[in-house]
Amino acid sequence: MTSTNDNLNKEKIVDIKKSQQNLDAVSHDTEKPSFDRRDFLAKTVVASASALAGTTLLSSAAQADDPAIVEPTEWGTKWGDPVTKNLYGMPSKYEHNVTRRYTKLLASGNFRASIAVTPIQESMGIITPNGLFFSRCHGGVAHIDPNEHRLMITGLVEKPLVLTMKELKRYPSVTRTHFIECPANGGQEWRGPQYNSLQFAKGFMSCAEWTGVYIKDILKDLGIKPEARWMLAEGGDSSKMGRTIPMEKVLDDAMIVWGQNGEALRPEQGYPIRLLVPGWEGNLCVKWLRRLDFASEPWYCKEETSKYTVLKPSGKAIQHFYANEVNSTVTSPSPEIDWSDLKDGDTVEIEGLAWSGMGTITGVDISFDGGKTYKQAELKGLVLPKCWTRWSYVHTYKKGEELLLTSRAMDDAGYIQPTIDQEVLKVGVEAVYHRNAVETWKVEKDGKVTHVEIRSQYDRKPNGELVIEGKA
Repeated sequence: MTSTNDNLNKEKIVDIKKSQQNLDAVSHDTEKPSFDRRDFLAKTVVASASALAGTTLLSSAAQADDPAIVEPTEWGTKWGDPVTKNLYGMPSKYEHNVTRRYTKLLASGNFRASIAVTPIQESMGIITPNGLFFSRCHGGVAHIDPNEHRLMITGLVEKPLVLTMKELKRYPSVTRTHFIECPANGGQEWRGPQYNSLQFAKGFMSCAEWTGVYIKDILKDLGIKPEARWMLAEGGDSSKMGRTIPMEKVLDDAMIVWGQNGEALRPEQGYPIRLLVPGWEGNLCVKWLRRLDFASEPWYCKEETSKYTVLKPSGKAIQHFYANEVNSTVTSPSPEIDWSDLKDGDTVEIEGLAWSGMGTITGVDISFDGGKTYKQAELKGLVLPKCWTRWSYVHTYKKGEELLLTSRAMDDAGYIQPTIDQEVLKVGVEAVYHRNAVETWKVEKDGKVTHVEIRSQYDRKPNGELVIEGKA
């Protein structure tokens, strides 16, 4: 006995075969110089729709009279550029909106000591292209001749020495993928959202594949004295940026790097060499590196006294506050990439990034109600220590529904991304650095996305202690 479904399946097969025969006839007909593209497309669309028996797969653009389909394209009818035009490749001119951005509010009017933030809303995968990598300078971008650059290693080592770039690169190299994040990433949000922009909220970071040498491998040759507890890293630019790093980190995974994403460092990333301190504050990754000095006490350089400290509500400052804590963000949707073009019932992928300077991301949760309830998201692609991790969640969009999208990440060190209330109790609202509290996007009824913050009201006791909703 033949069922109705069997008959439908046979009709589908026949329609598919007819559609294929029509296509083959057009493809192999050498006697006819041309054919009616509109007529062919219309027949193909009808046959395909019939074969799929009610399954909607055609988008609104896939219509028989769509000029983008039926008319010859300009680029398909003329010569393209010769391979010699751009010997160093350039992005497509249509990707002009994908660029680093800056603002006077973060530069105090001096763009030589300022930042250029990464468009992470446009990021794909976990590698940031070198041309979009977050850049922070303290005295402008230095342009150094590598043939005249030297690295001095001195202090509490058995054999102090000075290395040329060629001599440095004779050490066995390693390649690692890590993020670099400014500790001020998200810092403007302590009192509330300041920019309706993902790029300015979380773009003070990037992730790359780095090539260089572990400092511990160099110290095997030089010998480190037992009383050495700290290392000073000093840059060769006009600011002479200096930062102090404990020996435990130096002997763990600190690197001197000269390669980034398969090419030499670019000048704004410290060419010819920079320090890489995986997972820790980006300012520790001193660029244009010229000196490493070892001592028993920290140096208390300008950048670790007047800056890069965390002021507690008590008025005391935390110094040597290094690791960037577990963090995450929703990259799509975002204020730059909203859902205003979606229709009711559309399936859409919510995407984001998670990272931790403490270790490896183990999970990410996504909330649609601002953190009241959470669902588990999926980790995608490579999951590496002290590296960006991409995550996603497939969602069915309901037109006219308001959502409060919040992500929350966890790492293998046991840390869970805190709420802003939890963080403010520890640090207060006057802080600048190390804000890793959860972040929320509000999806409006029309699909537009705005940056909001879900937090309680704060008050202070006479002794300065913060109180949330009357509870300390």
